[in-house]
Amino acid sequence: MEKPAGLDAHFARRARASEWKPTAPDGLTEREYLLQFAARPGMYIGFTTVRGVTCFLNGYDYAARRTGGRGLDGFREWLLANHLRRESSLCWSGLVTQIALPARNNETDLSPEQELRVVEVLFDLLDQFLAERADVV
Repeated sequence: MEKPAGLDAHFARRARASEWKPTAPDGLTEREYLLQFAARPGMYIGFTTVRGVTCFLNGYDYAARRTGGRGLDGFREWLLANHLRRESSLCWSGLVTQIALPARNNETDLSPEQELRVVEVLFDLLDQFLAERADVV
């Protein structure tokens, strides 16, 4: 799949605007670590696509759970309860795409604009989820 034009440039501009500073991952909370990833996903995965971001987060989730962390445990259920308010058989990445693009025709590939929208919504939803989960603990 060809790289959507402008996604990496968009996230680089966003990182500069937020005064993002790279930090060693040791001692970061899951939320802080994933905020770093959200600021510059292309730095972690080569170039930014929905598929790349999803694969990175799935790998992060598995690694976190293997080492006793919570990873993305509960994220799918949180999306269903707080944003879709109905049952679905889709995984969390499919749910995020439905939330970001409710009128999307699933028979076509995502346009660069749709890729950007889905990735932005994913990072926003993930941050909300992790913030709420941190408040509960």
